[in-house]
Amino acid sequence: MKKSSNAIGSLLAVVAFAGCVWSATVLHAQKDVPGCTDSPFLSRFPGTFITACDLKDDDTYDFVIAGGKPPKRIEGKKIRVMYIMAPNATNVQVARNFNTALRQANWTNDYGGDSTLSTWHKNGTWLNVSIGGGYFYITSITLTNLTQDVTASAAELGKGIDASGHAVVPGILFDTGKADVKDESKPALDEVAKLLSQNLKLKLWVVGHTDNVGTVASNLDLSKRRAAAVIAVLVSKYHIAPARLDSFGNGPYAPVVSNDTEEGRKQNRRVEIVKE
Repeated sequence: MKKSSNAIGSLLAVVAFAGCVWSATVLHAQKDVPGCTDSPFLSRFPGTFITACDLKDDDTYDFVIAGGKPPKRIEGKKIRVMYIMAPNATNVQVARNFNTALRQANWTNDYGGDSTLSTWHKNGTWLNVSIGGGYFYITSITLTNLTQDVTASAAELGKGIDASGHAVVPGILFDTGKADVKDESKPALDEVAKLLSQNLKLKLWVVGHTDNVGTVASNLDLSKRRAAAVIAVLVSKYHIAPARLDSFGNGPYAPVVSNDTEEGRKQNRRVEIVKE
C-alpha cells in the first residue's frame, strides 16, 4: 500500500510538473517575437501571437492560382508573418474569418476562397494565407518600382568586350515573366548605345539569360524575347543600325552562380552583350 501511495504521489508530481512546464510554455508563447509586427493588410485573429517574421525590400514569392494554372511569381517588398493559433480556434474558423474580411475589403480571390490556403490580390499587392499545424502564415508581396543601383559605363562594357568578348549589362530590367523592357533600364541602354556609337565597326549579339525556375522551354522562349526586345529599343530609340545587332536566348543554360538562392537567381537573370 505504501508503494502504491508513493507511486501515485510520484505520478501526481510528474503531472504537476508537466502542467507547470505547459503553463510556462503557453505564457512564453503569448508574447510576440521582438521586432515583428502584424501584416499591414490583415489583422491578427484574436488570441494569437507572432512567432516569426520575414521582411525583405526585394524578394519573390510563388502564389497558388486556381484553375490548374502554374503559380504566379511576384517580385517586390515581402512581408511574411507567422502566428501560433489561439488554443480554442479551429482552422476552418480562422480561415472563414480571414476570407470574409478580405472579401469585405474588396480583395480579389485567386485561389481557395473557402479553404485554409488562399491567394488574393488588390492594388498591386498579392496576399497568401496558409493555416495548419497549429500555426498560420500571412505572406504579402507589394509590387515596387525596380531600381538599379549599379550601371556599367560604356568604357567598362568596352573593357569587358576587349578582354573576354562579352560583358554583362546590369540595369536592364523586366517584370517577372515578361519581355517588355522597363523604363528604368534607360541608363543601362544609354551606355550600350554609347558604346556602339563610339565603335562604329562593332557588332553585337544581345543574349538573354534566365534562372532555372519554370520549364526550360518557357525560359528559353522568355530569354529570346527579352534579347529581341532590347534590340528593338536600341534600334527604335537610339537609331542603331539593325544590321549591327542580333539576338539570342540562352535560357537557364549558362548560370554565373548557383540557382539555389534568390540572390543567385537574381544574378542569373541578366542580359549580356557579345562581340560578333
